[in-house]
Amino acid sequence: MNKLYLTIGMVFSILTTFSSCNGKTNTHNPQILIKQEFKSSKKTKLDSRATVIFRDKKENLWFMEKEKGVYRYDGENLTLFTSNDALGSYRIISVQEDSLGNLYFDTPEGVFKYDGEKFSTLPIVESKESEDEWKAEPGDLWFRIGWDKNGPYRFDGENLYHLKFPKNQMEDEFYEKYPNASFNPYAIYSIYKDSKGNIWFGTSNLGVYLFDGNEISWMYENQWIETPDGGNFGVRSITEDQDGNYWICNANYKYTLLPNDQEVDGLKSINYKRQIGIDIKGRENLYFLSMELDTNGDLLMFANEDGLWRNNGKQLTQFFIKDAERNITPTSIYKDIQGVLWFGTDKHGIYKFNGNSFEKFKIKAATNNM
Repeated sequence: MNKLYLTIGMVFSILTTFSSCNGKTNTHNPQILIKQEFKSSKKTKLDSRATVIFRDKKENLWFMEKEKGVYRYDGENLTLFTSNDALGSYRIISVQEDSLGNLYFDTPEGVFKYDGEKFSTLPIVESKESEDEWKAEPGDLWFRIGWDKNGPYRFDGENLYHLKFPKNQMEDEFYEKYPNASFNPYAIYSIYKDSKGNIWFGTSNLGVYLFDGNEISWMYENQWIETPDGGNFGVRSITEDQDGNYWICNANYKYTLLPNDQEVDGLKSINYKRQIGIDIKGRENLYFLSMELDTNGDLLMFANEDGLWRNNGKQLTQFFIKDAERNITPTSIYKDIQGVLWFGTDKHGIYKFNGNSFEKFKIKAATNNM
């Protein structure tokens, strides 16, 4: 399966990462999305706060705005899809596409399938039997449905299974330290599929889980979770570079997987080599919400208020989206099936990056045939 369809950290909206939600999944009353169609014209434009971007196999572009819904642009017509709930309750985490061209929208309220004509909600299999569905078949899609669940959701084309991580020895330590914690230490902040087909899960407080299709293993470093200033970050981004090294939420270190994992209390501990990443004295608090490889093999890394950074393996360089004299901070990064990098912003529209400069995306005016 193409890595693109599982790179949640790269497709999902950074804004929604920090949004609170109740995380309750309704499998009895599926949400039906209401479709409103608009003919593209000079008066029809994409909302300036659109963030999550996705390009499907039919070349349609999809844009998400957390208070208005989902836009589809086919090069001529702009179509808006909205939920029948109150505005603001509909939040897109990621979009994925299966081999048949069906689209799947991961949200805190569940996973919505779009078959080209209508939306439907995928029912969730919640049972002890679902715990045995830790598999990795070609074509599987992985979701997280919010930010407070223990374990991911795996869709095999027929059923959406809620899988749970094995108990971690650090769980008890977490609740001793945070007895009144309102969040789940197993909550998934990022999902990533590497070049070998391994599925990585970054969690809020328990480090990283890795599923190789047969076994679940785990690795943890405190500096992924707790920032030098005493804050809590969690593993919000995982990316493999062109040399096979893994970068996990910051540029301080890079990691290489080694054989011979060790088992600790029934859970395999990943054997890995840690190397110094990039020395950024004075910027130890620089944690990245999203990372993507550009056409040069450099990592583009997004750090919220600190903007964009380019990591070429030797140095970290900060740069900005420039509009006139303003520096614009992106809120999401996405690499499409053509390798084009897209950036969503807050109030400033969508930008494309050609490797050297940014271009603001505009909806083309179309002749009104209505």
